[in-house]
Amino acid sequence: MKKIAPYIVMFVIAMVFWEYLTDSGMHVEFDGDEIDGPFGALVGLLAAGGGILIGLAVTAIVGVILAVVFAGVGVLVVCALVVAALVVAAAMSPLLLPLLIPVAIIWYLASRNRKNRVKEQAV
Repeated sequence: MKKIAPYIVMFVIAMVFWEYLTDSGMHVEFDGDEIDGPFGALVGLLAAGGGILIGLAVTAIVGVILAVVFAGVGVLVVCALVVAALVVAAAMSPLLLPLLIPVAIIWYLASRNRKNRVKEQAV
């Protein structure tokens, strides 16, 4: 896109310059009736502006709807992951009990030794 952008800009400038040189003005056609001159430019500007406003409104509404839908789906996915983690933890806890007993004993002894050291340093 970076390589094409200068050519697009030059083409648009050339079109504007050609329009200026030929002095053809603005021509708008509604239902077979051609409207030109300043009023045609005004009608074309209003039609283009109205289309842009409608496009912006539609884009905003679609964005809000998608944000609500994806946020709801995201909440459901996070809840499902939490439930799955709890199920896995509940299934593994009986299997981990033989490993947790020695870890709990070592943790208790380490905390008891730490409390004794703190008491000795305080005195």
